Amino acid sequence: MKLLRIATGRTTRAAALAAGLLLVSTGCSSGGGDDPDKGSSAGTPGKRTEDKTPPKGEQEAAVLAEVKSGDISLAVTSAVRDEGGFVTLNGTVTNNGGEFWVAGDWRGDESELNGNGPSMAGASLVDSKAKKKYLVLRDTEGRCLCTKFDGGGVDTGKTADWYAQFPAPSEDATEVKFQIGSMPPATVQLSAGE
Repeated sequence: MKLLRIATGRTTRAAALAAGLLLVSTGCSSGGGDDPDKGSSAGTPGKRTEDKTPPKGEQEAAVLAEVKSGDISLAVTSAVRDEGGFVTLNGTVTNNGGEFWVAGDWRGDESELNGNGPSMAGASLVDSKAKKKYLVLRDTEGRCLCTKFDGGGVDTGKTADWYAQFPAPSEDATEVKFQIGSMPPATVQLSAGE
C-alpha cells in the first residue's frame, strides 16, 4: 500500500512538472520574444500588450474610385455584378468639414424618391459606350435598394458606409461612371460576382 502511494505521488509530481514545462516552452516559443514590434504578450501578469495593426488584407478596403466636393469625400470600394442581374456598389462617405453634413441632395429629384429621405437614392450609373443610364433599384413601394443615412447625414470628422444596387449593364460593359448629387462622376471598374 505504501509503495502504491509513493508511485502515485511521483506520477502526480511528474505530470505537474511536465505540464509546467509544456506551458513554459509554449510561452517561450510564441514568437514574441523581446522584440516590441512583434506584439509580445509577455510582461506584467494581468497586463497584455496587443498589436493593434490589423492583418494584411483587413487594413483598409481597396478604393476603386474617390471623388470630393467641398468637405465631402466619397469612395467606391467595390462594384460587383451579381447573378441576379444587378450591380452592387459599396463605399464610404467622409465629412471632413466643421458641420454636420445632410445628404438631402443625394436622394434624387424624382417625387417617388422623396420618401427615402437623405440616402443614396439619387445615385446613377452611366455606361458611356452603350449610352445608357441606370438608376438605383427600388422595391414596389418606391424605397431604394440603397443606404439611408441615420440621422440624415454624416457628423463632422466621421465616415459612413454606403451601398447602392443598380440594374446590371450589358456583359461587355467593364467600366461605368458613378454619379450622385453634386459630386463629380467617379469612373469604376466592374468585377464579376463569386
